Amino acid sequence: MYNPYSLENKTILITGASSGIGRATAVECSKMGAKCIITGRNVDRLNETFHNLEGEGHIQINADLTLEKDIELLVDQSPLLDGFVCNAGIVNTVPIGFYKESEIEGVFKTNTFSMMMLTKYLIKKKKLNKPSSIVYTASTGNVFSAGIANGIYGASKCAIDGFMRTAALELAPKKIRCNSVNPSMVMTPMMTDNQRITKEQFEADMQKYPLKRYAEPEEIAWAIIYLLSDASAFVTGTALKIDGGVTL
Repeated sequence: MYNPYSLENKTILITGASSGIGRATAVECSKMGAKCIITGRNVDRLNETFHNLEGEGHIQINADLTLEKDIELLVDQSPLLDGFVCNAGIVNTVPIGFYKESEIEGVFKTNTFSMMMLTKYLIKKKKLNKPSSIVYTASTGNVFSAGIANGIYGASKCAIDGFMRTAALELAPKKIRCNSVNPSMVMTPMMTDNQRITKEQFEADMQKYPLKRYAEPEEIAWAIIYLLSDASAFVTGTALKIDGGVTL
């Protein structure tokens, strides 16, 4: 059956695959026929993702992407790729008056610097096929809308989209497309495990959304699959907003 969204015969590297959007992306990519190379810091949770993948030929590689040596090792251990999903990320919600340099550095190391260095090494070591597709996970936070105490996280995500556009221009001659997805709130452990926000506060916030709910991780994964697939062959340099209409 003809399906331009199929990932058959494609090998995809997915970071942050131990939970949330990364896990959903790995599982959904495997359902679409991809061979997945998954990585994360938490070995036990990464194993859970690995055992949920469909099909055969998948690989799991444990790595700490805040360490350049781990980034280079991950790239060295990866086969030739048709796609790269840069999804690893952390959140730190803190008002401006309470910023610590170590907190800023920690968020940027995981959310921003790691994706820049991973892209560098994938290009330098010629690990991306021609054509291929890179998808970065950014956010609506501070890109399309602002939020109190969201400055560090939001700035790190704004930087992702800025880098993505430059990468799209630089890598187009190599037939490598670069795009990002920009989700709003998603029902992931990163969000539901937040002890600073009550269930009632979450439910009140959902009412601001025209669709009256947050996204499920699979709904972000499906958008990522579109950008990895041949269906988006003429799409590069795009920040795809997936927000249930909340930024309207």
